[in-house]
Amino acid sequence: MEFSAADIAQLLEGQVEGNEQVRVSNVSKIEEGKPGTLTFLANPKYEEHIYKTQASIALVGKDFMPNGSIPSSLTLIRVDDAYASLAKLLAVYQSQSSVHPGISEHADIHPSASIGQEVFIGAFVHIGANCVIEDGAQIFPNSSLGSDVRVGKGTVIRSNVSIYERSQIGDDCIIHGGVTIGADGFGFAPKGSGYDKVPQIGNVVIQEGVEIGAGTCIDRATLGSTIIEKGVKLDNLIQIAHNVVIGENTVIAAQTGIAGSTKIGKNCMIGGQVGIIGHIEIADEVKIAAQSGIGHPITEVGAIVQGSPAIPNRDFKRAFVNFVKLPEFRDRLIRLEKLIAGDRPTADE
Repeated sequence: MEFSAADIAQLLEGQVEGNEQVRVSNVSKIEEGKPGTLTFLANPKYEEHIYKTQASIALVGKDFMPNGSIPSSLTLIRVDDAYASLAKLLAVYQSQSSVHPGISEHADIHPSASIGQEVFIGAFVHIGANCVIEDGAQIFPNSSLGSDVRVGKGTVIRSNVSIYERSQIGDDCIIHGGVTIGADGFGFAPKGSGYDKVPQIGNVVIQEGVEIGAGTCIDRATLGSTIIEKGVKLDNLIQIAHNVVIGENTVIAAQTGIAGSTKIGKNCMIGGQVGIIGHIEIADEVKIAAQSGIGHPITEVGAIVQGSPAIPNRDFKRAFVNFVKLPEFRDRLIRLEKLIAGDRPTADE
């Protein structure tokens, strides 16, 4: 599938500098640009590559001022935001190259399930009783949907996804391979020297526009619902426990774990490998640095925290400076103790 510079500029509301008719059929990193590909420059650290790239088209900001000679083979398209424009262009490309609607003869669909229009269902997909698959949804091979599951319009479910009974998936979601939605929450009651399992009879509700990375697990609620609100973006290999609520437009990086019944606010940003205990609330717009441990509520809107246990980011940085100097402080303390005791320090002290 090819696009001309003129077509791309019209789509992105940009201005062409160079050959409007040059065509591209793929994208490339600016440092690996090849003829017939489109690249972009959003980070000034990569500017040096634009003066030697072999790509045919580059998206750049309207305020970009070259500090060198742009190759004659390179056409620039100036846009308001190069990275956001690339995302828009890739979305258009992906939509035009998506799979064709159709239901594989090898899919197992219960007679009571309702299947909408323009739906794709791949081979060896299982769809249980009373499921509702709405218009334009795509379910790739080997995925399994339990009974009473709803999949919203335009939602894409990749291969090897398991969605347990009564889970609700909103419109325009993307669920990547190996995700499990609706497994039992980790609920056990101590009994003597062992444990009794507490039945988990709730469900998972995923609102519209959510993206869930590969291998992520979202547990069903004990009672009620585990809720992922609209616009949330989850990276790969995240664990979300029973009865958790994640506020809209929050983003969470890989390998984070959130314990049961915790409520996370809107527009939060949570780094990778963060651990969050259960039964606490985190305010809106909070930023949590990677590998932090959250053991208490965060009530300040917009707080930035880091460390384990997490403290305000500015305090963590000051403390860390002192931490790395501890060996120096120790040596100085030993010298002071010897001086006070009347001992003369040796040459190597």
